[in-house]
Amino acid sequence: MERNTQKNGIVNLAAAILIFIAAFAVTVFSNSVAGQAASIFLGLGVLISFASWFQMRLEENERLEKLEVEEMARAKGEASMFDSKESELFPARRAKEQFEKFFVPGFAVLLFLLEAGGAFLLWRWMDKAPHSIPADRAMSSLALFSIFALILFLLGRFSVTIAKLENHRLLRPSASFLLAGAYVCFFTAIGIALVKADFTKADFWVARAFCILLGVMAAEILLTLLLEIYRPRVKGKIVRPLYDSRVIGILAQPESLFTTAAQTLDYQFGFKVSETWFFQVLKENLPLLLLAQFAVLILSTTVVFVEPGEQAVLEHFGKAVATLDSGAHFKLPWPLDKIYRYRTDQIQTFEVGYTPDAQSESANVILWSMSHAKEENFLVGNRSTAMVQSDNGDNSGALKAPPVSLITVSIPIQFQITDVRKWAYQNADPGGLLQNLATREVVQFLAGEDLGDVLSYERLTAAQKLQTQIQSAADARNLGVKILFVGLQDIHPPVAVAENYEKVVGAQQQMIAKSNNAVAVAISTNTISGAIAFSTTNVAEAYRIQKRTSAFATAALFTNQIPAFEAAPSVYKNRKYFEAFASATKNARKYIWLTTNTQDVVIFNLEDTIASQMLNANVPQE
Repeated sequence: MERNTQKNGIVNLAAAILIFIAAFAVTVFSNSVAGQAASIFLGLGVLISFASWFQMRLEENERLEKLEVEEMARAKGEASMFDSKESELFPARRAKEQFEKFFVPGFAVLLFLLEAGGAFLLWRWMDKAPHSIPADRAMSSLALFSIFALILFLLGRFSVTIAKLENHRLLRPSASFLLAGAYVCFFTAIGIALVKADFTKADFWVARAFCILLGVMAAEILLTLLLEIYRPRVKGKIVRPLYDSRVIGILAQPESLFTTAAQTLDYQFGFKVSETWFFQVLKENLPLLLLAQFAVLILSTTVVFVEPGEQAVLEHFGKAVATLDSGAHFKLPWPLDKIYRYRTDQIQTFEVGYTPDAQSESANVILWSMSHAKEENFLVGNRSTAMVQSDNGDNSGALKAPPVSLITVSIPIQFQITDVRKWAYQNADPGGLLQNLATREVVQFLAGEDLGDVLSYERLTAAQKLQTQIQSAADARNLGVKILFVGLQDIHPPVAVAENYEKVVGAQQQMIAKSNNAVAVAISTNTISGAIAFSTTNVAEAYRIQKRTSAFATAALFTNQIPAFEAAPSVYKNRKYFEAFASATKNARKYIWLTTNTQDVVIFNLEDTIASQMLNANVPQE
């Protein structure tokens, strides 16, 4: 039996090597990332199968050596021949002990590095590697991985049974890896089949799962190595090899979980739970229960619920047969019938001319001279005829402005799906096609417009024209969409020339401002001059009228004085005398004597007196 077990080990090693080489070739052929992870797993199986077979061979040599020494001892009956050193007498046992002491821990460390490094590098490589499997290679790769899974399953199941019946601990690692490799190849084939069924990410996610499995295996072997340091060494006790993974053992033999669970329940409840009828029925009918659950899962796919605001396309064997509105619907089980949901009421948006940057768009102020997204430049017409003079001021070497300029435009486009079947089946990539059509229409439209007009007053008109043109292009391709909004926003020159463009615009604005200021000053000066001239003319005219009127009044007064003088000459003279006297002495103090027959003495006090205003001033009472 021992010799047969060793033969099983070498058969397992040969099968692991052949399947590994074949799986790697198929992986290169199919460009499957799940196949890459499966190849790493199968390569680890080759190493473990080799270590298992080599250790079995060392134990077989030790067993044969022991039998040979015992036979020699019985034949000669002398004990003197055993007086030599044990290491000289049992070299095979010494070699096995050295192997277990040095090689096995070192091999476990190597496995940890390969598993951890493989998981890490493969995880990073998958983000950059292409995830497409050529359609013409998918079926052949699927068939080959299915054959690998079948071969590994038959060999692994046979070896696992032999190891279990004979309780051979060294055959168990390679047998478990073969059986687990069968499952890995099986799931790789499933991933390729799902890719063939238009689930393009299935192969990628299967590879992710394999990376996680490699990481768990690396963590397990690291923990085993740490525990091995503190494990008590008992002479003669048979220990489990460090490279024998318990995770792989459970993956290869899930029924062992029932044994472990039964032992745990027996210990917790204090009686043989594993011997009850319920546990026995569950253990014996587990495949039927799993099959029933699978049947229920398949039947659950016969009922679909389309959410409000959605429409779904029903496919029967890959052919569209109906459009389902919101609500509950019945169909044949998957994969006979499939549905594809689309948000027909949702307003969807894509951008032309730039790629949004959440960090820059969160800023409060966005300047032309700062790049705030991944922008694209468009050609736009330029009707400007500005000339650039040469250094000597001569226009002979002047350069005319080119008829086109560059402009950066952020154009959000909003659309809504109106015909689901056209959107889903008329074109392979309707979303990408719509974006390409919109970009083409934007390029053509801007090439026929003027830079200054687009930057200023024609923005709204341009957006409406673009919406009409994009809608026409979408209708010509039967996309089944309605363009709801086209926005021309964030229009500016390229960032590299934005600062110079701002200088030109600023100079133009300053020129306009100075021109307007000059016009304002001219208007103000002319108005003030006219007002002064009008005022001066009116004052002169008023003075003329006043002089003329005064002359007429003086002439009329003289004419009226002659009759008064002729009527009473003495009275007229006295009156004029007193008028002249009153006018001449109006500011002088006068004293009047009413009697003339007395001799009065008049004394004049010429001292300055206090003004009467000060004597009669009102003092406020406190």
